[in-house]
Amino acid sequence: MMEKILAGRTALVTGGGQGVGQGIARALAGAGADIVVAQRRGEEAEREAEWLRANHDVKAFAQPVDVTDAAAVDRMVATAVEQLGGRLDILVNNAGGSFPKRFENHTDADMAGAFDLNYWSAFRAMRAAFPVMKAQGYGRIINLGSLNGVNAHMFTVAYNASKEAVRALTRTAAVEWGPHGITCNIICPSATSPQAKDYFAANPEMAQAILQQVPVGRFGDATRDVGPVAVFLASEGGGYTTGNSFFVDGGGHINGVAWRPEVED
Repeated sequence: MMEKILAGRTALVTGGGQGVGQGIARALAGAGADIVVAQRRGEEAEREAEWLRANHDVKAFAQPVDVTDAAAVDRMVATAVEQLGGRLDILVNNAGGSFPKRFENHTDADMAGAFDLNYWSAFRAMRAAFPVMKAQGYGRIINLGSLNGVNAHMFTVAYNASKEAVRALTRTAAVEWGPHGITCNIICPSATSPQAKDYFAANPEMAQAILQQVPVGRFGDATRDVGPVAVFLASEGGGYTTGNSFFVDGGGHINGVAWRPEVED
C-alpha cells in the first residue's frame, strides 16, 4: 500500500483538471500530498481542487494559467509556493497538446506553438521551481513525455519533436540537479482522456487495432495506472531513481503501436 506516503509533501500539477494530469493529481492527493491544480480553464481547476479536498482531506488550490505565457508560468510557481506554505516538493509538468497534420504542411508557427506548449512550459516551470527545491534539499520533477515521440507516430511531428525535447531537458536536469536532492523523470503514458474517449468512440476500428498491439489488452486508466508511478517517483523511495523514462502503456512501446489519424493532404 502506498497510502499517505506523501503526507506533508506539496505538489503542483499543470493540466491537472482532466485526463492524465487529473489522474496524477488524484493519486498524489490520495497518498497525502497537498496539491495545486493549474489549468487553462479556471473552472476545471477549481472543480478538481474541490473534489480533492472532499475526497482526500488534503489542501488543494486552483490556479488558472496559460502555460504558453512565460510570465504566467513564473507567477504560477511563485503563487503555488505561497499557497502551499512556502514549499514545493513535487512538480508535475503535464499540460500539453497536439494536432494532426502532415509533416510538410507544418508552418514555423505550428512548430513554435507546439514548443511553447509542450517544451518551454516545462522548462520555465522547472527553472522557476529550482531555487525552492534547492533550498529544501528535496525536489521531485515529473515531466510527461509521449509515446508519439518515442515511436515517431505519423502526422504529429510538432508534438513528437517537442516531447522528445522534454526528455532531453529532463535527463540533463537530472544530472545537474541531482546533488541538490532533486530527481527528474519522464512518464510516457497511455491512458484514456476525455479527448481520447471521444476519438475512439468515433473511430472504433482504430481503437480495436491499437488494443491488439497492447500486451495487457486494455487502455490505461490515469488514476489507477499512471498515478501510482507518479506517487513512487514523488516519494522518498524514488530518491535514487532519476533521468529515466517510464513507459506506462501496458507494454505498447515494446513493438510500437500504430497510430495513423486522418489528415488533410
